[in-house]
Amino acid sequence: MTDLSPIPERALLEQFLKAESMALRLVRAAQGRKVPEDVLRFLRRHEEEEDQHLRQFERLLGITSHRKESLPRVPHEWPVLAVHLFGYELLGLEFAKLLAAVRPDLSSIMADEETHVGFFENEIRKIVAEGETSAQSVRLAAQAWRRRLPATVDRYLRDEAFRPFRDDLRQSILDVVCLRFGNSTLT
Repeated sequence: MTDLSPIPERALLEQFLKAESMALRLVRAAQGRKVPEDVLRFLRRHEEEEDQHLRQFERLLGITSHRKESLPRVPHEWPVLAVHLFGYELLGLEFAKLLAAVRPDLSSIMADEETHVGFFENEIRKIVAEGETSAQSVRLAAQAWRRRLPATVDRYLRDEAFRPFRDDLRQSILDVVCLRFGNSTLT
């Protein structure tokens, strides 16, 4: 990976603040869908962690983020929602790695993101093991999600502070996400 030390710390923190705000809303929206009981318990705990992260970034930046009341639209069917959550958590993990490289004192956030990714990856494997219909459903959802991934990564890297690293970071993130999707039987 590229040396990230020249990236202004504030740019990473601001991006992570936005990402944590979105993750918190996504997790809240997912709790309104029909999901397995163990997933619902995880989502509730996950919501608390995302809220703590959001508050931490607000303190570090000395700002209060705009907390939207409206929740994002999320898929209704659990197999599709599982892919959606896995993808966004995986993207969050890649940015947490960038953050930890610049701010090692924030590496606990990376550990949390690894836990979240692992949970949803395991859920996808369970769904795939249910049979070919379920497996096909998650694979189609993964294809749709991956088509939107480049534009999503571009939005995350829009800040001018990322310009010198943008192409390398973009490719690295896309490669990691695609590899992890493949390892999770989503391709």
